[in-house]
Amino acid sequence: MNILLTGSNGFLGSIIKKELAKNYNITSLSRSNSFYNVSLEKEIPDFNQEFDLVIHAAGKAHSIPKTELEKKQFDDVNFLGTSNILKGLEKSGLPKQFIFISSVAVYGQEEGYNVNEEHPLLASDPYGLSKIKAENLVIEWCKKNSITYTILRLPLLVGQNPPGNLGAMIKAINNGYYFNIGKGQARKSMVLCKDVALLLPVVAPVGGIYNLTDGFHPSFHELSMAISKGKKHFSLPASLAKIIGKMGDVIGDKAPVNSLKVKKIISDLVFDDSKARKLLNWNPEPVLVFFKNEKLQSDKK
Repeated sequence: MNILLTGSNGFLGSIIKKELAKNYNITSLSRSNSFYNVSLEKEIPDFNQEFDLVIHAAGKAHSIPKTELEKKQFDDVNFLGTSNILKGLEKSGLPKQFIFISSVAVYGQEEGYNVNEEHPLLASDPYGLSKIKAENLVIEWCKKNSITYTILRLPLLVGQNPPGNLGAMIKAINNGYYFNIGKGQARKSMVLCKDVALLLPVVAPVGGIYNLTDGFHPSFHELSMAISKGKKHFSLPASLAKIIGKMGDVIGDKAPVNSLKVKKIISDLVFDDSKARKLLNWNPEPVLVFFKNEKLQSDKK
């Protein structure tokens, strides 16, 4: 099977490329250092071959926009970039299957438990809105062209050297300045990049829209203990954290936290992946096992 992978140098994309290249012919597309060097938000790719499966993992995340230009970048990369890849495929030849890597951000939830695929898409932030628009575009295009489509809505991604909030958390733990808020009891859905990668050839011929999680949804306390080999961390009382958050509301963008960020940290946000477990035999590794195994490997070096 000939597979086109966009975003092949990204955090998730690089792991997909590594895992699938063992058994499949992978053609990479990224801004640089790939087979097709293309900035999808700026140009329509000119392919000189056809593909059986396209995995569209290119996208923009891991930042909070502070200006209108930064907000527009989400729409440019996530929506316009998706539009341009579809236009490129129309010129070169249509694939049989298309997988779009989306996000649980489309649900627009700051807290909740067992949010499933039937939940309305209520995102109001630039990132979530751009993913909703891209999802709708992919669905419409694939139906029009009789292509089997898959949309994977992913939570926090876990792997070696992760970016974003998880990477900042690991850095803080390793440097000794991490602390939990309250007792760190809030649970968050997460999933290993490797497990997502291994599912792609399984789900591609089936199609559908799926949440993917590790099924355990660790708390901040459990996660921090796994990363630090059981070392206890200082806990900031939730009441004090809320006061600091309100001070951040007054200070504005320069404040490290505000009330919204504090609320997110102390609230459960768990997604239901039972659809994937039932239809795809999805049975991933818990992220806590991954971190404990990673530590054991590090100890042997």
